[in-house]
Amino acid sequence: MSLIIRQAQPADAADIAALSRQTFYDTFAAFNTKEDMDKFMNESFSMDQLMAELDMPDNTFIAALLEDELVGYAKITESRNPPELGNTNAIEIGRIYAAQKAIGHGIGKALMEECLSLAVLKNKQLVWLGVWERNERAISFYKKFGFEKFGEHDFVLGNDVQTDWLMKKEIHAL
Repeated sequence: MSLIIRQAQPADAADIAALSRQTFYDTFAAFNTKEDMDKFMNESFSMDQLMAELDMPDNTFIAALLEDELVGYAKITESRNPPELGNTNAIEIGRIYAAQKAIGHGIGKALMEECLSLAVLKNKQLVWLGVWERNERAISFYKKFGFEKFGEHDFVLGNDVQTDWLMKKEIHAL
């Protein structure tokens, strides 16, 4: 099977939104109450909101396809830096998601490499992201790419206040 990594198109919006919801649910439902998951999914992760994110000018979405099926994506955001980073010329990786059935096929690695390449093209000094402190698999993945923890912030899932690690990686021109 051949993996294609490309910039997401408007026609991908519904598939990206559906993949976002399914992947988030698959990853976090076992660790949270049904009530908190339902509240988060309905208020902060609705299909309409996720689809609207594709039209926001500060967001770049990268699609991963296997045999013409969307199996993963990454979202890069030109967002405000966390206070710890000050005015550093940075970019945020807001999401790297892969469908459960595609895990182990190099989807995450290919998406991360594309995110880092885009950061270089945009002349960024570093890339940062937030990851739930209990998501050991994701933390290990980010560490393999040289990300290191530099802070923490609260993430509210439903009514549950959780802790996300903030991680960063310095970017060097190719």
